[in-house]
Amino acid sequence: MNDLTMRPIVGREELDLFCRLPYVLDDELAGDLDSGRRRPEWMWIALRGDRLVARLAWWARRKDDPPFMLDTFDLDDAEGLDTGVRLLETAMAATLPAGAVPPEYSRFVPPGWRDDSTSRRAVEDRMAVLERAGARLLVERLRLEWRPGTPIPEPSGRLRFRPVGDREEFVDLMTAVLDGTLDAHSRADLDRSPAAQVAAEQYDGELMDYKGPRDWWRIATTPGGEPVGFVIPTRNSYNPIIAYIGVLPAHRGNGYIDDLLAEGTRILAAQDVPRIRASTDVGNVPMAQAFERGGYVNFQGEINMTWS
Repeated sequence: MNDLTMRPIVGREELDLFCRLPYVLDDELAGDLDSGRRRPEWMWIALRGDRLVARLAWWARRKDDPPFMLDTFDLDDAEGLDTGVRLLETAMAATLPAGAVPPEYSRFVPPGWRDDSTSRRAVEDRMAVLERAGARLLVERLRLEWRPGTPIPEPSGRLRFRPVGDREEFVDLMTAVLDGTLDAHSRADLDRSPAAQVAAEQYDGELMDYKGPRDWWRIATTPGGEPVGFVIPTRNSYNPIIAYIGVLPAHRGNGYIDDLLAEGTRILAAQDVPRIRASTDVGNVPMAQAFERGGYVNFQGEINMTWS
């Protein structure tokens, strides 16, 4: 163990070294460094001589923000889990404020990863390291994708769609749809804060950061003008996405989720996009089924772990 060197990379010139352990986000690293969403001091490596045996990296939503998510963590297959624990604890102590709750961990995984012994070992080894460092599983999610040429359901005519009004109107709708939510992140937020605060923080801290124009957002109403729900088709820094769909509690169970998803998909498809991405919790069965009916395929999964 004495020949193990742990340190952050010195800069872009060490990206090739950092990427000797591959992951699906590798192609985004250079752009993230350019934009300030990553910093070299947030990207740590563990070396035995010149052999990379472990690595990790944090990501931020915007330049000058603190780390928001630990989204890269890899171990050489021949390396013991102790090395991963040492790297994680060393990097966290050097990078994160003392006493702060560490950022959430996210890992993209293949669909059906439990059915493949190699994938299962890789995922479970990483989770075991995170657990030894104090993290616990929050949720497993489905990552979904609509591809050009996939049919979009025709409008049912049951709803009317209009642009979003002001911030107050939309935060009020977001607050209402949190009642009975099946989303694990939202439920965790509601354990800590009132619904109105959770909605306002998500609006200001997440939704306003998206790159797509706000006039793509839609509120759905009955023909008489009563709000039913909303959909947010937009772009993040990497892809066109369906960022959020919500149906008000009084209107659930009527299949309106299909109308909302189809409307959001139509708006983005009209921009001649190469794909549309979305995600939902594995346990949110009604939402997952709506995406399947809407022509979205499950191309990937995601593991989210958090510290309390």
